[in-house]
Amino acid sequence: MRILISGVCGFVGRTLAHSLAGRGHTVSGFDNFIRPGSETNRTELKKLGVKLFHGDLRAASDLETLPAADFVIDAAANPSVLAGVDGRTSSRQLVEHNLGGTVNLLEFCKQHRAGFILLSTSRVYAIAPLAALAVEVKDGAFRPQPRAKLPPGVSPAGIAEEYSTAAPVSLYGATKLASEALALEYGETFDLPVFINRCGVLAGAGQFGRADQGIFTYWLNAWLRKRPLNYLGFGGHGHQVRDCLHPRDLAPLLEKQFAAPKLAAADRIANFSGGGASAMSLCQLSDWCAAKFGPHPVGFDPTPRPFDLPWLVLDSAKAARRWDWRATTPTTAILDEIAAHAAAHPDWLELSAPL
Repeated sequence: MRILISGVCGFVGRTLAHSLAGRGHTVSGFDNFIRPGSETNRTELKKLGVKLFHGDLRAASDLETLPAADFVIDAAANPSVLAGVDGRTSSRQLVEHNLGGTVNLLEFCKQHRAGFILLSTSRVYAIAPLAALAVEVKDGAFRPQPRAKLPPGVSPAGIAEEYSTAAPVSLYGATKLASEALALEYGETFDLPVFINRCGVLAGAGQFGRADQGIFTYWLNAWLRKRPLNYLGFGGHGHQVRDCLHPRDLAPLLEKQFAAPKLAAADRIANFSGGGASAMSLCQLSDWCAAKFGPHPVGFDPTPRPFDLPWLVLDSAKAARRWDWRATTPTTAILDEIAAHAAAHPDWLELSAPL
C-alpha cells in the first residue's frame, strides 16, 4: 500500500511512518518543518526508506509534485486547543492550517483516487456540558459523581461519539469538526474511502515538549530538569484528568481501514483512546514523577486556561465493536518511554519548545 502522511516529521506523523514502513508499506510524507524539533526526525525516517518532501499544507501548489498514494493520513495540524486565542498564534493561521490544509489534501485525494484518514481530536465535543459535569475527587483525580445525571453520550467510561459537538468547542475544535464534515462530504461526493479517527491525548517518546500540546512529555521533562511547574485552575490541586494513547497503537487500525469496504458515514467516525484505564490527573502524574525522579515542588496559578475541563476521557467501545481495536500500550509504559527519552535528551525542552 502506498501511504502519504502529512506532517510526517511531527511526533504522530513520524511514529506512524515508522510503524507503517516496518509493516511493509511504501511510505512517503511531507512537512514544512516550522515546528521546533521536527528536523530531528528527518534522518531516522530516511534510513527507514520513507521518502520525504518539503511542503506547506496551506499551499496547494506544494502538493502538486507529491507522489500518488492509495491512502493519505492527515497528521498535520496546529494541535493546541489554545491556538488562535493565546496571544501567540493567529486565529487566521489556525484556520489555514487545520481547515484549509484539509481541503488541499482532499483535493489531492480526489485527483489520485486516494482514501483519506483524518486524525481528529476529543476537542470536537461540546465544552459547556463537560465543564459543568458534577465531579468528585477519587485518589487524586476527578471523576463523574456516581449518582450525577450525565449528559447524553457521557458515561463513567467516557465520552461516546453520540455526545454533542455543538459550539462552543474552541476555535481549534471547530477547525477539526469542520474538517471532519468536509472529509465525509468529499468521500460521498467523489466515492472515496474516508475515516475520521477521534484520538485522545497522544503521547510518547520524541513528542515535542509543550504544555498546550504534549502535557505528559512536557511535565516529565520539566520535572526532570527542575523547571517551574504549576497546577492551573480547579483549586490548584492538579485533579484534572486526561486519557493517554501512544500513536503506534493506531497502526493496526489503519491497516484495517486501508482494506475496509465502503462504510456508512456513521461508521466512519470513531473514538480511539486508552480510555479510563489510561486516564491520569496531573496530581497522579506528579506522584509518578516524584517516585521516578525525586521530589519537585509544584505551584499554583489561579488563572484558568480557556477551554480547560476537569475530566476528558474518550469511550472507545465503538472502536472495539467495529474494528476489534483496543489500545495496547499502558500509560505506565508510555511514561517510562518518555522518561528514557528525557534522560537521553537533556536539551529536549529547549530544542522542541523554545521559550
